[in-house]
Amino acid sequence: MSVRILAAFAAFAALVGAASAAGDPKPAEIFEKRIMPIFKSPNPSSCTQCHLAGVDLKNYILPSHEKTFLSLRDQGLIDLDKPEDSKILRLINMGESTKGAQLINEKVRKLEVEAFTEWIKASCADPALRSAPKLAAADLAQPKRPNEVIRHARIDKVVESFEKNVWSQRFRCFGCHSPEGSQNAKLAKENGEEMTWIRREGAEATMNYLLTSRIVNPKAPDKSLLVAKPTNQVKHGGGQKMIVGDMAYKGFRAWLEEYAKTVNDKYASANDLPKETPRPLTCGSEHWVKIANTPPAWADRLLQVTVFAWDAQKKAWETEPCAMNDRPVFGKGKLWQHDLVLLAAPDSPRAQAFRGNKASLPAGRYLVRVHVDLQGRLAADWKAALGKAEYVGEKEIEGRLPEGYGSMTVIEAGSLKR
Repeated sequence: MSVRILAAFAAFAALVGAASAAGDPKPAEIFEKRIMPIFKSPNPSSCTQCHLAGVDLKNYILPSHEKTFLSLRDQGLIDLDKPEDSKILRLINMGESTKGAQLINEKVRKLEVEAFTEWIKASCADPALRSAPKLAAADLAQPKRPNEVIRHARIDKVVESFEKNVWSQRFRCFGCHSPEGSQNAKLAKENGEEMTWIRREGAEATMNYLLTSRIVNPKAPDKSLLVAKPTNQVKHGGGQKMIVGDMAYKGFRAWLEEYAKTVNDKYASANDLPKETPRPLTCGSEHWVKIANTPPAWADRLLQVTVFAWDAQKKAWETEPCAMNDRPVFGKGKLWQHDLVLLAAPDSPRAQAFRGNKASLPAGRYLVRVHVDLQGRLAADWKAALGKAEYVGEKEIEGRLPEGYGSMTVIEAGSLKR
């Protein structure tokens, strides 16, 4: 904790904590001595602990004591009969935490709650303030952003997006960047602890680490090392682990773009927010698939494998894949091989089977469908999805897909049927 931050906090505490020494102070006196320092402070309020953008406690304060009270009252943020239960106090307290890393936030929050509580109680005891006419709607003090945008900028929503888009795709990075990875100890010793960006504590701890490192660039999300390194746009010791537009890149980039827009306050209205789309549960597996003897035209192109299970009741292939993965074809070796990422709708029986067990596909009937990005569509538009133009064929497999690198399911490229 820097000396400058401590000094700023001490000055802020001295101003906000000051109270009238002579008898019971009047609401206006409390406002001037305890609320105005919050309004005038150059430092963000405790709101920023939970909200990355869109709202600050200062948004609810006006230079006038009377108008600030009426504004809060008219918006239902003050309970005239039970001032200590006022909604504005509950909102300030929502981010209450005992974590050491949030110590400054907690001290600021305590001062804010104490200041607003004293002022609100004194104001509610003033009959003239209680019964004063309502303010015009244009005179109310409130955030510029609508509630939908404010909720979207909460840290828990950012964590939710991270879990869906990045944490679910961490398998490609696990070996080098997780403390449990086989190469991590050696690489961390050689290159520093920043190598270990996947944290033991889970998704939220990993995200928090990334946001305080140089790996994420909120001003230029596409230049973030989180995607520039694995695509080898910036030299990567582990080689190319993803290419622009593949499944992992899409997830990483989507989160980076969303975080950058959120933290830079780029969402002005609810219509600007990203559309909520259902995402399947993902899980790494030991099922490996090899496409052998690939034709020259496929060399170094992104090849995507999607696996569909047979629905015996409907007597048809399921419409959503149960597994997939993608990576470039190894042109010199005339092959493509990769482990499968298993997919399941949340709370489905298949998803339940993944939890608490070694994830694998049961014996059954499967359709392996193959697409190849021959025209480089994904390099031009990373959001694009491969479709009919990239479809090169499929093959049915019956039984149990073997597990382990040495027991791959091998499919001859020439055996794929269109």
